[in-house]
Amino acid sequence: MTLGVGMVGYAFMGAAHSQAWRTAGRFFDLPLAPDMAVLCGRDAIAATAAAEKLGWRDVETDWKALLTRDDVQLVDICTPGDTHAEIAVAALDAGKHVLCEKPLANSVDEARAMVAAAERARARGVRSMVAFNYRRVPAVALARRLVEQGRIGTVRHVRATYLQDWIVDPEFPLVWRLQKDRAGSGALGDIGAHIVDMAQFVTGDLLTGVSALTETFVRERPLVGESSGLSASGGAGRGTVDVDDAALFLGRFSRGAVASFEATRFATGRKNALRLEVNGSAGSLVFDFEAMNELSFFNGSDDPDTAGFRRILVTEPTHPYVGAWWPPGHGLGYEHTFTHEVVDLVRDLAAGTDPTPSFADGLQVQLVLDAVARSAENGSSWHAIEEVH
Repeated sequence: MTLGVGMVGYAFMGAAHSQAWRTAGRFFDLPLAPDMAVLCGRDAIAATAAAEKLGWRDVETDWKALLTRDDVQLVDICTPGDTHAEIAVAALDAGKHVLCEKPLANSVDEARAMVAAAERARARGVRSMVAFNYRRVPAVALARRLVEQGRIGTVRHVRATYLQDWIVDPEFPLVWRLQKDRAGSGALGDIGAHIVDMAQFVTGDLLTGVSALTETFVRERPLVGESSGLSASGGAGRGTVDVDDAALFLGRFSRGAVASFEATRFATGRKNALRLEVNGSAGSLVFDFEAMNELSFFNGSDDPDTAGFRRILVTEPTHPYVGAWWPPGHGLGYEHTFTHEVVDLVRDLAAGTDPTPSFADGLQVQLVLDAVARSAENGSSWHAIEEVH
């Protein structure tokens, strides 16, 4: 049996998702064969060129057309955040499974509407998932396993940072990620969402409150001439940056652990430095995406004379996802996280089980982001995070 996929959007995330749909069934035994049925983009010429390059069979220029096609059972949303809610709700109500890029939406209200649609659809056997791909890094999945097994004891401290530098140049253009009406927020939603989800995923715990500050360092930029992925060239005129460039916040978890988070696109020299450290009563774990095939583990019960952080090369067939790939020591890359995402989703759809992270999980992250933004707007005051019901 096949799973017909219709993807909306074909830029950075569209290319990553396309790679995943092309690859998943060639390395993993899947109960459904992904069929890259149709790519959707507003520009017919550009979308056709992208479809040929990325491996899609057909093209549409209106996403609503995907909802009427019999060869599409799942809609994959790879568009900016301002369109997530409209597309996802309509697709779910039309009986299509949905995979939606993160963050789930641009606002809590939009995220709630998406969760309500997901619950309606679930009652009819229609499933949905939000795409936090870093959960599927084998080292991150191994870290969660070690925490679940009690290998570091009670979690006490969490430190999460996501550092990039791609907009350090004040003449870098005003791309959509720097516009609130399209992106919802800046570094907070773009990369801060990832470290919130990763910290909660690895610890198996949820944040209950935050105190935050945000800053916009460059408040005006050239308008966009051309753009592709995270690259762009300037055009005529200038526009206002109305999102955050950096977000820093403290947090508290429900089981008592304390945490610090930093998300910025102004860390000169840092390209994609996503780092998580978890300190427990019996040990610690450290992950850095710029060394994504490694996990550092400290065992607090080791002999003090020889104790120290041990480097685990996460390439053994017993490690999460790795057995389908290469011999030990042959590392994986960024694109594999999306393949693993597709693998888990397809298996859950075939089994009739709910994929994770769910839209409700996406809403919970949205509530954290909202609390961070409100705290920053109110002098870093403490803001409790509402529970998802």
